[in-house]
Formats: sequence, C-alpha cells, structure tokens
Amino acid sequence: MAGLINIGLSGILGHQSALNTTGNNITNANTDGYSRQQVTLEAQNGQRTGVGSVGTGVNVSDIRRITDQFVVNQLRSDTSLFNEQDTLNTELTNLDNLLGGESTGLNTALNNFFNSIQSAAEDPAALPQRQSVLSEAQGLVNRFQSLHEQLIQQRQSVTGQMDQATSDVNSLLSNIADLNEQIAESPGIAQGKMPNDLLDKRDEKLRQLSEIIQVKVSETDGYQVNVSLTSGQALVVGAQAASLSTETSDSDPAKLKFKLTNGNRVTDVTDQIVGGSLGGLRTFQNKVLEPAFDQLGRIALAVSDKVNQQHSIGMDLEGDLGGMFFTDINSRAAQLDRVTPNANNGAPQDGVVSVEITDTTDLAAKSYTLKFNGTNGENFEVVDVETGETVRQGQLPDPLPAEIEMPGFNIHIESGSFQDGDSYLVRPTRNAAANIELQIDREEDLAFATPVSAVAGDDNAGDATISQGKMLSTVNPLTNVPLSEFSKRGELSPPLMVRFIDDTQYEILDASNPTDPPLATKSYQPGVSNKVFSEDPSDPNYRGFQFEISGNPSANDTFMIGYNTDGVSDNRNAQILGGLGTTNTMNGGSQSFSEAYAGMVETVGTTTRQSQMDLEAGQALLEQSTNQRESVSGVNLDEEAGRLIQYQAGYNASAQVISVAQDLFDTLLSTFR
Repeated sequence: MAGLINIGLSGILGHQSALNTTGNNITNANTDGYSRQQVTLEAQNGQRTGVGSVGTGVNVSDIRRITDQFVVNQLRSDTSLFNEQDTLNTELTNLDNLLGGESTGLNTALNNFFNSIQSAAEDPAALPQRQSVLSEAQGLVNRFQSLHEQLIQQRQSVTGQMDQATSDVNSLLSNIADLNEQIAESPGIAQGKMPNDLLDKRDEKLRQLSEIIQVKVSETDGYQVNVSLTSGQALVVGAQAASLSTETSDSDPAKLKFKLTNGNRVTDVTDQIVGGSLGGLRTFQNKVLEPAFDQLGRIALAVSDKVNQQHSIGMDLEGDLGGMFFTDINSRAAQLDRVTPNANNGAPQDGVVSVEITDTTDLAAKSYTLKFNGTNGENFEVVDVETGETVRQGQLPDPLPAEIEMPGFNIHIESGSFQDGDSYLVRPTRNAAANIELQIDREEDLAFATPVSAVAGDDNAGDATISQGKMLSTVNPLTNVPLSEFSKRGELSPPLMVRFIDDTQYEILDASNPTDPPLATKSYQPGVSNKVFSEDPSDPNYRGFQFEISGNPSANDTFMIGYNTDGVSDNRNAQILGGLGTTNTMNGGSQSFSEAYAGMVETVGTTTRQSQMDLEAGQALLEQSTNQRESVSGVNLDEEAGRLIQYQAGYNASAQVISVAQDLFDTLLSTFR
C-alpha cells in the first residue's frame, strides 16, 4: 500500500508543480521579457520484481524556459535598428517642420524684404516706403537669428538626450553585471537547473540596452554573458561593468565625445557609438543638424554680402554714398569667430588663425579641419570634415603670415607658434545667421540712387547718346583702398568730360580743367555700344563706374559725367537691390537666395522622407522578430488554460490513487478484526 500511496503522492506533487508553473505563465502573460516556462515530468526508476519492473511514480526533472537564442539576438538587433530610425525620424521631422513652415521658415521673410525694396523703387523719395524696407529688413534679420536659435535649441535637446541616454546605459550595464553574478551564484546552476526569472530579467535588460545602443552579446562560462560595443570595446565582463560618460569635444565645444572607463583605462569611443537612440542622435547631429547651421549661415553671408556691395555703391537721400546695409561679413570679430582651436593643442597655444570670405557666390556650406604636423608644425593640411579628404596642403613660410586660398574664402595663418598635432576647426559659414545685424536705422540713409550721372552737351551735332551710368565699386577690389574719385563728399573727383575728336575717337578730360592734357584717348566704333572706362581694377582707366556711348557722334560733341547731386528721385540702385532677390548669386551663380534656401529645405525634407521609409521598414522587422519571439517564448492564454485543466485532472487522479490506496488499506485491516 505504501508504494501506491507514494506513487499517488509523486503525481500530486508533480502536477502541483505543473499547475504552479502554468499559473505563473498565465499571470505573467503581459510581463515584458517574460519567457514561457514548462515543467518536464519523467518517470521514476521502477522497482524490479521477478515478473518485471513496477513503476514507482513521477519526478519533476526540470522547469524549462522556452526560448530561442537566435530569435532573442535578432530581436535585439531589430530593436536597435528601429530605435535608431525612430529617434532620427523624430528629430528630422522637427527640423523639417521648422525650416519648411511658412511662419517659421526663411522664404517669406526673404520675399517680403526684396518686395519692399521693389515697392520703394516706385517712389524712392517717399519715407513711408523706405520705413517699410527697414521694417522688412529687420524682420529678415530676426528670422535668420530665430532660425539659428531654434537650431541651437534642437542641438541642446540632442545633447541633453545624449547625456540622459548615457546615464541609462550605465544603469543597465550595472544591472546586467549584477544579474550575471546572481545567475552564476544560483543554487543548482552547476547541475543545469537554470534560474529562469533571472535569465528573463537579464535578456530584458539587454533588450533595453539595445534600444539605446547597438551591442554584441556573447555567452561565457557559468551562463554569464559578456557585452561589448560593435567595435569590440568591453561594456560588461562577468560581474564587472564599464562606465560610459560624456565630455565636451576637444575639437568642437558645441558637441559631445563619449568616454568609456573600464577599470583604470579610459578610451574615447565616440566613433563606436552606433545604433539605438544614441546612434540616431549622433547621425542626426553630424549628418543633418550641423550642415543645417552651415547652410543657413551661408545664405546669411550671401544676402549680407550682395546687399552690402550694392548698397555701398549707391547714394542716399542726403547725397552721401551708401554704407553697410547689414553687418560687415569680414569684420575682425567675424573672421576670428570662424576658427576654433582644438583644446588639446600644444603649449603655448598662441596661434592666431582667421577666415576671410572672398566670394559668397563660390562659398560652400562646409567645415574643415586645419592640421599642423612636422617637427615644429611647419606643415599644414586642410581636411574636409564630412569626407575626410585633404583639399589643401603645404608648408608654412618663415616668418608668418600665410594665406591658404579656398573656394570662396581664405584662411589666414597670422601669427603664433604651431606644434605637431595641433588642429583648428574652420567653419566659414557656421555662425553667420546669428551675427547678422541691420546697420541702418534712418530712412534717409537708404542708398536707392546711383551717385554718378551724365548729360549731353547742348551744342552736340551728332545723335550719339550716353547711358546714365553703372556703379562698379567705390574701392579698388584688388587693394580694398577707396577710389580717389569718391574722396570728396557729394562730388566726383574730378568731374569728367568726354569730347569727340571726330566720329572715330574721343578723349576723356578733367571737366574742371578741360584745357589740361586728356586723361585718356580712346577709339570709337559707330553702330555699337562703346564702353567708356575699363572694368579691370588693375587698369589706370578704372574709375569704379561705367558709361556706354552709342550712336553717331560729331566732332566736338561732349558729354559731362559728374556726381548725381539731384538724385533724390533716382531709383536705379533700388531697382538693382530689389532684383537681387531673384538674381542667381549663389552656388556658382546658379541659384538665387530663395532657391538656395529651398534646396536646403528640400534636402532636409528628402532625408526626412527617406528616414520615414527606413523607420517603417525597421518597424516591420521589429514586429516580425517580436512575433517570432512571442511564438516561441510568449504565453498563449488559451493553450495555458488547456494545460491548466489537463494538470488539474492529473492532480485529481493522483489524489484518487491515494484514496484508493487508503481504501485498500482499510479493507485489509478490517479482515483482521
């Protein structure tokens, strides 16, 4: 009877374990990372008799955790990919909405500014129209600065998210290391009795870690795991966890670098941070946000440069030459602001490097690294930050200064000492949108007129005519020295006379002293338009302006060229200023300001759309791997309910075995009464 009771008891205990396990599965059906468990029952060794082996009951041999390591690894990989694309798409969408929004973008402000100038050109002496130009100009300045500030705020948000993610990584690494230790110390681990709940917790922490950063996981002795970056840098080894931290970048104070501390060893792992939300943030910052700063700054530089150039050669209501309309793009502060020395440069760190913008038409929205090498840092190379390509290299002269010519700008190595390994971050356009300012505060100072004009002599016999003149510059473009022609306020020095010797040649005279020897004698071709002055700044006949004569002159016909003293109603310069809004002055003369900005918005928009497609693909992969994991390890409530009934029936039947044994024992006892 004792054998039958033991058999029934083993059945009760075995099915009770199965019921407990099934109940645990059901209650954890919605627990993140939980893997379905299954009780493995096996028959106890039978008792041998002369007629064969008699069964002795059942044992619980194992409580097995149902999992597939390949599926788990795939889930981690797809989780990392999805979170990278999700984070990237979120940031891209925010930037796309900022740049492309009608109320937040730049196009409306650009159009309003140039339209206001065109409206003012209709009545150049009217102060209300001039005030409108100043208002729209200030609105354009505010929009540039606002966009730059919004980009800074998004950069700060990205930096803050990186800091928080780094803290979360360290917490997860510590948890994984602790779980490694607990698993290794679990009772029965040597006999293969696995601590299922601890394994589930560790897998869930690894999955959460893959949401932030892409990692490699490898199993080791004692059922522990080692975790590393994809490059092989160890994050967790057994029960020891490394620590990830952020610091200000040595090359760019606006960016972060990542340091990995493993014992006493500290390694820069910035370039190894890929995948997950951290990888998405770094991709957005390096590939989209930083170029957006440069693109916006390039447009601000081009607008300032072209408007300043044209406005400075005009004449205001008070007869003075126009000055700077916007901030001088090559002020001393601006030139120095375009270069950032690396924090690790060797002592004494006294190198002075600046950047001068030479031609905004050819200026690209790029960043460069200026590197020095050699025993005394006498060799240099300029490296494109985006491509890593060396675009200029050479040797410094002794003594300094030195100049490195680049498309649209020059790098000036002015003074100081440079050591082997020193570097400087060169960003010609980066902060221009923040630095743009309106330099005019009076309506009268708007230079809508052209300061030179011409009139034909009263006694001219021929039908030749002269244009009203085109201003080229008030300074010599080669030397940046003011031209003597405009050295006196409100005058042309000297006033000029064009006098025809005959119908094939003419001479240029000082109108204030026409009997003096001619300043120049030139040939004339009837039937075509003849330019009077040279447009080559190196030519002595260059005067900063140009007139054209056409028609059939007669001998002694004259034309007087002087200062436009009665030009309050002259709108020639205003028309040119207004036309700059649609003139192709950027990207080698192939795009206008609005088109360049539209190209910037289109680039971000295209990247955003591509990111959305990548996100949808990543989501599909993640759903697929999640479903695979659920099909293997997930809890099916219907299936578990069926097993619950099955095990309940087994439990009841085992109890009935004990009841039968008790009845048999009672019957046996009653026979002896």
